Amino acid sequence: MGYSFESAVADIIDNSITANAKNIKIYFDIHENRLSLAILDDGLGMDRDTLIEAMRPGSKNPLDNRDKNDLGRFGLGLKTASFSQCRKLTVVSSQNNIKTAALWDLDYVAEQNDWSLQLPEKEELNNLYMIENLEENGTLVIWENTDRIIDDTVVEKTEHIIYEKIQDLQKHLELVFHRYLAGKDKISIYINDSQLKPFDPFFTAHPATDELQKEIIVVNGEKVHIQPYLLPHYTKVSAHDYEYYAGVGGYLKNQGFYVYRNKRLLISGTWFRLIPQSEMYKLARIKIDLPNSLDHLWKIDVKKSHASPPAIIKNRLKKIIEKIAGASTRVYKSKGARLAKSDVAFWERYSARGEIRYTVNKGHPMIDAFVKKLNKEQKYEFSEILDLIADFFPKDTLYADLGNNPKEVVFENIVTDTELEEKALLLYQNKLFTLENLGILNKMEPFSKYTKNWEKFFAEQIQKGKI
Repeated sequence: MGYSFESAVADIIDNSITANAKNIKIYFDIHENRLSLAILDDGLGMDRDTLIEAMRPGSKNPLDNRDKNDLGRFGLGLKTASFSQCRKLTVVSSQNNIKTAALWDLDYVAEQNDWSLQLPEKEELNNLYMIENLEENGTLVIWENTDRIIDDTVVEKTEHIIYEKIQDLQKHLELVFHRYLAGKDKISIYINDSQLKPFDPFFTAHPATDELQKEIIVVNGEKVHIQPYLLPHYTKVSAHDYEYYAGVGGYLKNQGFYVYRNKRLLISGTWFRLIPQSEMYKLARIKIDLPNSLDHLWKIDVKKSHASPPAIIKNRLKKIIEKIAGASTRVYKSKGARLAKSDVAFWERYSARGEIRYTVNKGHPMIDAFVKKLNKEQKYEFSEILDLIADFFPKDTLYADLGNNPKEVVFENIVTDTELEEKALLLYQNKLFTLENLGILNKMEPFSKYTKNWEKFFAEQIQKGKI
């Protein structure tokens, strides 16, 4: 049916939220080489008739008006999500401590050649997984014969796979329901009693996150709220935070639109084919909030994992992208501003006729001093070498490294005052600068990072007789 394990569990949680649950607990256990999985909530619960109706595939008309907080649409989620992962689905619901159960067993359906819903008697419920934790009001969903999660039996290899899937599930739920986990009327979600923490993809808590102008689009009398964000450049956050907020797959994959319906994330990290993913826009993430009354226009599917904006929205999104692209580009260009303005930079940036080139600055004072010591033939050869260095600069490799691991890319090998002093003395001894133009060290990287005083340092060297 196209569900992943984590999207199937999220679909079950949607029902719990719609039922006003405040605590949703996911349990899994490996016992006698079999996987047991249950999703328990403390919501309103269902009586017998409501439960039977909820177990009927296609129990809702997707065109019917729904409560604005309803996260469902087709009346299929409970069944399709469960059948995508298991062959046996049991649901026990409690209202005022009156428990009712119903189960779909696909093996039984095949054997009987009939869609027969089974209704277990009350005494049959005592042995169900986690039934003892079902409270006076709430619902317990149990998956058995989980052949779509793992093979029927659990061995050492599949046990490892299960724990990997649970880790992926945790990350998925912390993202998809982050606004519920952190909101004013927040809910709590647990996996084996470990509480999930919200993952805010927009990093709104950081002061360097740029919250751009919000826009509202009215469609069929309903408001669609669009809020663009630019995440902080890696130079403004800790290494841990930069890696954490990259998200699963990294910044390049997670740029773009994040579509929410009733605070529940449906789609993340897409530009809806309006523009391609780009390194320059990788810090741009745009939140779109839409009401469930516009589901049909956005073509939201049963899994709640696919949507496509209507034409009227796409046209506005294109203009918003243009604004975002400009702001995102400025974040990166501002980092290179010193290169363009410095009169003692080793590299020069040229922009003309739609092309941008970087070349070695042959007029740099130290390069100029070195060239003056060469004869005519040597000057020509050295100039050719500098051009080759510029022409074959490994820009593609650097581009990829900055995109994947920017914190690991080191541009300067000289990091301490002692190393800077040694390098400066060597350059002086080779007559690449004089004491008369000593001031260039204060303007030129990496020597401009010297924390002491260059004039004082060279005065001490003269006094000691070292130069």
